[in-house]
Amino acid sequence: MGAGVVQKSGDAGRRRRGRGRSRPMSEINVTPFVDVMLVLLIIFMVAAPLMTVGVPVELPETAANPLPGEEEEPLTVTVTAEGVVMIQTTEVARGDLVSRLQGIAAERDSTRVYLRADGSVSYAQVMEVMGALNRGGFNNIGLVTEAGGPTLDEQDG
Repeated sequence: MGAGVVQKSGDAGRRRRGRGRSRPMSEINVTPFVDVMLVLLIIFMVAAPLMTVGVPVELPETAANPLPGEEEEPLTVTVTAEGVVMIQTTEVARGDLVSRLQGIAAERDSTRVYLRADGSVSYAQVMEVMGALNRGGFNNIGLVTEAGGPTLDEQDG
């Protein structure tokens, strides 16, 4: 980082050469290192929420607890309000869904998949996609909802 020159104290150097002798400073200046690390931290904090993959849908609300995180990037299947099925952000025809899912399942370690469906999509369409997920090799299906929805217990009214 930065190396400076420190004047030697004492008269020993002056006797030999007639003037003060310089030696390199052996201390590391960590201020630029800390500055760079803080900038990188801020960049990652801003960029991390933008890395989530998703298609914009109006998710229904529920009072369920969130699922724990995973090591592998989660596979997300979305059913839009128009009934279009998407794997991550790629639109897939309903007839090709099972074969595409089988190919993806062969490459992945986890059998977990997140199913996102617009609140206006019929129950039958969601169940069709869940059946395709099961036939495609994904038997651990998590339904994605918005938090803060209605509950069925007596405490909320």
